[in-house]
Amino acid sequence: MPRLTLTTSLISPQFLAANLSAENLILLDASMKPVTNIGVSEPATPAYIPNSLRFDYDNHLREHNTPLPHMMPTPEFFSEEMQKMGIDNDSAIVVYDNVGVYASPRAWWMFRTMGHDNVSVLDGGLPAWIAAGYETSPTLATATYCGNFASHPRPELIVDSQAVTHALSDSAYSVMDARSAGRFHGQEPEPRAGLRGGHMPGAVNLPFADVQVNGVMKSPALLREMFAEYQYKKLIFSCGTGVTACIVALAAEQAGLKDLAVYDGSWTEWGAVDSGLPVVKE
Repeated sequence: MPRLTLTTSLISPQFLAANLSAENLILLDASMKPVTNIGVSEPATPAYIPNSLRFDYDNHLREHNTPLPHMMPTPEFFSEEMQKMGIDNDSAIVVYDNVGVYASPRAWWMFRTMGHDNVSVLDGGLPAWIAAGYETSPTLATATYCGNFASHPRPELIVDSQAVTHALSDSAYSVMDARSAGRFHGQEPEPRAGLRGGHMPGAVNLPFADVQVNGVMKSPALLREMFAEYQYKKLIFSCGTGVTACIVALAAEQAGLKDLAVYDGSWTEWGAVDSGLPVVKE
């Protein structure tokens, strides 16, 4: 059987369907229930692309020794769990979710952060797969052997509040907040308790919904226009918990930008009432 090398971070359902027989293909369902209304509903009954494994960073594949959700796990833990899932160093990994492009970019970014580049997001996710007429399965698959995946961390792709504080006062950087405009300006309540409304002083608001249409990413040409003024900047992406920040990171990557990082703690850390970090509402 042929082996697959993924040369772009975003693939179509048609491309995936044409390469389903690739010997090294791994399909990962990274679905997570949206914490806010995104205008796209999940399927009424469980459905998966056939032979998909579950990639659950909401509950399992994360750092557990912190109250912050979705924090990156250690490289050792990530390697062990990927090996249990039968993932190899040369696996071609396609991640998707059940509402479009929502939770899957975080899984893509996690693999990139752990040094694995042969990974792509399915554009439009499961809804686009179904709309294209391809078959689904009512159940997930289970790994049948132990893989040899080994993490090779790129720590520069995930940053902490200290790095963000520096970036906010450095003109070489732009910090992009992927939350809605209402949350960014403190006009809408945060979906999680114990957080202040508003944003980091100097941050730029680019809601994740603005880089896609009905769960499908905008074209590279349109994304290049959106990111044109930032093409020479180092970009750090933030959101509520580090999930939708990765959607905007994916958009920036599709626009051709290279120097990208995600703030892992995001607003759950920065906006906490006791964080001591500055918040503005203008």
